[in-house]
Amino acid sequence: MSRVHGMHPKETTRQLSLAVKDGLIVETLTVGCKGSKAGIEQEGYWLPGDEIDWETENHDWYCFECHLPGEVLICDLCFRVYHSKCLSDEFRLRDSSSPWQCPVCRSIKKKNTNKQEMGTYLRFIVSRMKERAIDLNKKGKDSKHPMYRRLVHSAVDVPTIQEKVNEGKYRSYEEFKADAQLLLHNTVIFYGADSEQADIARMLYKDTCHELDELQLCKNCFYLSNARPDNWFCYPCIPNHELVWAKMKGFGFWPAKVMQKEDNQVDVRFFGHHHQRAWIPSENIQDITVNIHRLHVKRSMGWKKACDELELHQRFLREGRFWKSKNEDRGEEEAESSISSTSNEQLKVTQEPRAKKGRRNQSVEPKKEEPEPETEAVSSSQEIPTMPQPIEKVSVSTQTKKLSASSPRMLHRSTQTTSDGVCQSMCHDKYTKIFNDFKDRMKSDHKRETERVVREALEKLRSEMEEEKRQAVNKAVANMQGEMDRKCKQVKEKCKEEFVEEIKKLATQHKQLISQTKKKQWVNTSLF
Repeated sequence: MSRVHGMHPKETTRQLSLAVKDGLIVETLTVGCKGSKAGIEQEGYWLPGDEIDWETENHDWYCFECHLPGEVLICDLCFRVYHSKCLSDEFRLRDSSSPWQCPVCRSIKKKNTNKQEMGTYLRFIVSRMKERAIDLNKKGKDSKHPMYRRLVHSAVDVPTIQEKVNEGKYRSYEEFKADAQLLLHNTVIFYGADSEQADIARMLYKDTCHELDELQLCKNCFYLSNARPDNWFCYPCIPNHELVWAKMKGFGFWPAKVMQKEDNQVDVRFFGHHHQRAWIPSENIQDITVNIHRLHVKRSMGWKKACDELELHQRFLREGRFWKSKNEDRGEEEAESSISSTSNEQLKVTQEPRAKKGRRNQSVEPKKEEPEPETEAVSSSQEIPTMPQPIEKVSVSTQTKKLSASSPRMLHRSTQTTSDGVCQSMCHDKYTKIFNDFKDRMKSDHKRETERVVREALEKLRSEMEEEKRQAVNKAVANMQGEMDRKCKQVKEKCKEEFVEEIKKLATQHKQLISQTKKKQWVNTSLF
């Protein structure tokens, strides 16, 4: 340790004793049986195996903020621990005798009421987390590693987070953010702060925090930018964004929505093809009502498309046309059905007193020339029947007899029936129109959904065909390469064999020449 890591032997001994105390290393005493160490006790250290049953502890060992060991504060509600220096003044422990809650537990107390809406937003974030976390666990399932249980207190991964989102277990966005931070915490502890996996986990947590900030900034923009319906950028938000002309450095004025303002900087999102975001100085911002000719803009194709999108957005604003999801449409349908049933009940209740009033008036014998029940029973929405020819002058007794001989009960009944029929006809027309409008809207939504599904299917089919084509080309190229390699190998082997044969021939000829030369030398020597 001193030679490689520069650690003093006393420090090494101290760290070993601490590791033994924490159970990370097992200390043994053995007696030597060979050589000079025979009969002498020796200390030994070894890592515990899977056969040891680890006791579950109530709290983590490492600070949830810096992921390092040391003297920590223990939360009374969860497993998290923190260094005092890693906490801001707001969360530091004031009184050692009082209970202490960590920043995560304090933030989780804020519950979101609409779980269905929160689940919809979190599914978008989790889907992006899965895309970015592909290379996070290259070693397979971390929890199966022998050292995992010794280092990590609470295991979590992206599939676990996705399962909790689908089951609606999250009560707030802060709780979801805490799980993303726990994923970073476990990765840094297990792989190391300088590892590639730790860098991926940091980027993943940073992107998750950014997504949650964007969600808190404007939920409508967050949903529409992820769902991407037709003309999604043109739908107004609640509350509406301020419309401005914004100018980036090197570009002209461009229509944009104001997302937020900070000091002298304005965060805008531009109309147009890519809907890009940028922080623009406030002096480069003009109100949307400013005359275009004063801005001296270059009317390119992209600028014209952005202005067309701006006009569509302004038209949606004037019409009060907002994007409504399927859940909201279902809620409106239930509201309309409840209104329809309530209106029918009110109509019945309104008709009953009229009938009773007619019967009450029938029991009273008219005494005047123009009886009041007849005039009261006629509705203002009905046609008043034409009066007959001028009534002949008769005596009082004759007039009374004629009036009593008339049938006011039949008159009231027919008038009431006509009034009921008109009201029912009006209500029927009203709700028929509502139903037809809803039916048309459902047809348009179904058509749009069908077009979207067909478009996605075509894109998927196109991508699959391109992938198959690419694989076929790669396979053909690989086959050709393999065939060429095989041919080259055969040619090389043949050349090698020919070369060996040629060498053998040359060696044989060389031996023959040497033998002949030796014979000649021997003959010459023998002659002399």
